[in-house]
Amino acid sequence: MNKYTLSNGLRVVVEYIPTVRSVSFGIWVKTGSRNETIENNGISHFIEHMLFKGTERRTAKDIADVFDGIGGNVNAFTAKEYTCYFAKVLDEHLPIAVDALSDMFFHSQFDETELAKEKNVILEEIAMYEDTPDDKVHDEASRASFGDHPLAYSILGLKDRLEAMGPDTLKGYMKERYTIENTVVSVAGNVEEGKLLELLEKHFGAFSNHAEPFVPEAPVFRGDYVFYKKKTEQNHICMTFPGCSNKDAKLYAMVLLNNALGGGMSSRLFQEIREKRGLAYSVYSYHTGYADSGLFTVYAGTAPKQTKDVLNLTLEQIHELSVKGLAEDELHRGKEQLKGSLILSLESTSSRMNRIGKNELMLGHHYTLDELLKRIDNVTMDDVREVTKRILSVPFAVAMVGSTDKDAANLRRDQYVPGSV
Repeated sequence: MNKYTLSNGLRVVVEYIPTVRSVSFGIWVKTGSRNETIENNGISHFIEHMLFKGTERRTAKDIADVFDGIGGNVNAFTAKEYTCYFAKVLDEHLPIAVDALSDMFFHSQFDETELAKEKNVILEEIAMYEDTPDDKVHDEASRASFGDHPLAYSILGLKDRLEAMGPDTLKGYMKERYTIENTVVSVAGNVEEGKLLELLEKHFGAFSNHAEPFVPEAPVFRGDYVFYKKKTEQNHICMTFPGCSNKDAKLYAMVLLNNALGGGMSSRLFQEIREKRGLAYSVYSYHTGYADSGLFTVYAGTAPKQTKDVLNLTLEQIHELSVKGLAEDELHRGKEQLKGSLILSLESTSSRMNRIGKNELMLGHHYTLDELLKRIDNVTMDDVREVTKRILSVPFAVAMVGSTDKDAANLRRDQYVPGSV
């Protein structure tokens, strides 16, 4: 992986992969729902949509035709802390992709008619999300964990806030957040780096938007209880604990703890709740790392009559981990699982582009594959015990989407906290 800086200061990271005929190209911007206020919640995601709706040179259909005409893919996504616009094309078509994406990035029109249509599309996306309780509960889990902090905001936004947004609102936010300091271009695939830099200088060299850096306020883990009443066939429950930031030295210990508890088919929760007792189709855990914090979440969806049993079994497994820790074979298996998934994830240009782009944007540095594998191998049982103790040091958060919450509401969320009665 090589890192370059264009004449205007824009950062570029490139990974040359000579054994493929494709190239993945991404524009990463350090802005997401975390950078919003309650008044403009959803604006990052709205802008992402609008950049596909036409420029000075191209209509929305023209943009689609460009990539369909070269057999390429173009898309974008918005997360809590960043937004990414990306394309994957044959190596010979990279100049076309860079021209089209840079045109979208710098010259989108935000036409009133297109904006009104896309606003309705997003409102439908929100409605679809509200009708998917196993997705909705994870937003509620963020709210139970972080309260009214921006990290708990919905990426999609709020209906009434979106309806009030016009072209000037979106353009103003882009001027504030779409700056050289907040932007990284990442490229992975079969590229000649000299020609690539000339191409990027041509299309991005005039980029000159600067702004003061945004310093986000770190969240405080609250450990609240949130119930979202909805007529459903299942109760959807999340128990959430404080996790590790992406810069935490114990991050991989947390990931290994997650793998053992609910990170795969051999995990304790999957085996105990689904395989042994058949109480849930979907039960798992996951860890989400942010720049200065993190969340460790256990999810299960089950019938109302089985909710109490699922909750009790989940708490039993967490209690056993807190008392006995991991077995040696679990730690070893978790390491091999993590190393395998890491190596397999690097077999496509898209995943490599994502990795180097996100690392440069959020961390500012890059580990080699060997360094990452060594960090995983160096995790000790004491490290796992330390992060287990850390996540259980405060009352955990509970979020539930379902028709009745009598079992979840009665959970003692401070039962693992030292000194609690």
